[in-house]
Amino acid sequence: MPKLLQINIEVNSGSTGRISEQLGQIAMTAGFDSYITYARGYNPSESKVIKVGNKLSIILHFLKTRFLGEHLNGSFFPTLFLIWKIRRINPDIIHLHQMHGYYLNIPLLFKFLKRFNKPLLWTLHDCWAFTGHCSYFTVVGCEKWKTECNKCPQFNKYPKSIFFDKSNKEYKTKKELFNSLPNLVFVGVSDWVANLARISFLKNHRITSVYNGINTKVFRPMVNRDSILEKYGINPINKILLASGTTWIKTKGLEDYSKLAEILPNDFQLVLVGIGKAEAVNLSKKIIAIPRTESQSELAEFYSAAEILLCLSYQESFGMTPVEAMACGTPAIVYDNTALSELITPETGRLVETGNLQGVMEMILEVSTIGKNVFSAECIKRVNLIYDTEVTYQKYLNMYNELIKK
Repeated sequence: MPKLLQINIEVNSGSTGRISEQLGQIAMTAGFDSYITYARGYNPSESKVIKVGNKLSIILHFLKTRFLGEHLNGSFFPTLFLIWKIRRINPDIIHLHQMHGYYLNIPLLFKFLKRFNKPLLWTLHDCWAFTGHCSYFTVVGCEKWKTECNKCPQFNKYPKSIFFDKSNKEYKTKKELFNSLPNLVFVGVSDWVANLARISFLKNHRITSVYNGINTKVFRPMVNRDSILEKYGINPINKILLASGTTWIKTKGLEDYSKLAEILPNDFQLVLVGIGKAEAVNLSKKIIAIPRTESQSELAEFYSAAEILLCLSYQESFGMTPVEAMACGTPAIVYDNTALSELITPETGRLVETGNLQGVMEMILEVSTIGKNVFSAECIKRVNLIYDTEVTYQKYLNMYNELIKK
């Protein structure tokens, strides 16, 4: 029985955690033995799980990043433990996911992986693998990653350093380490990410793209609209405009949602799911803020109850929420940037120039006038053809088998 080991920061929680869980399930169905690592963000898994580090090691790594700018070089002993577990498991293939987040010592791990010499596949959930610091650079318009990062305009953003800009050092370290592994295959979660990787220092590797998968058995049209609205005190008479997320940082467009809420007609209600107490304080009073839910079935109920899904993010490597909403028969209006522009067709929603709230308002009225029902069938059809887990993750399974045979 071949063994698959996925290295990730979370398991069956959050976007990358749910992706690794679903991949593990599909791999097990195909006869694999599945293992997944995690540092935080845990829900029960069907795979065998391995905890890397603890709360103290994460805090120490966090402090080392904040005060010394050394994000790559924390978590020495947790990474030694992970290496010991990898040796014991002896997987036939290793699948890397989110490698940043205060839980791994990157040089230690990748020097081991070079010696271990097993097939490696790395899913690029963002751009961190080929920059000297950041996960995204589009908002600030930085292109230093194409040549050599230095004087990073975002060194004080995640993974934040207060005093030191180590972007040049980390760029050179990543370039040397990641290019020392000829058996490493990169997979972008969108064509946008994959195309950026192809012009980065990773360009000599095999690079392909596989969209994130949606479980259409969970995300499907739900008929109990009134029950989910009643649960959260939402007036069922209004047309619901929904936005959902797990981390509402500034680039997710939180300010734009507040501004939009102020100009919406009275028969529309903007609802944001996944809002913490800190974010709720600064929101428009016209927005209904719902705390984060780990229940995918409840998310499907929200998507199904909505007239339109909004995604006003300024940068996305994929964009799960528009696709999840489409699986539930709900059209999406998104900003026309990064990977978001790949997701929507005229039959499934609308693209709007980034930051153009008047344009968003016009598209809301247009889609609402046409009617959700006109879009629903095409939304569901597109998800089933392109984004269903059985379609997308079969591509991963094919790569696993191919790389193991080689």
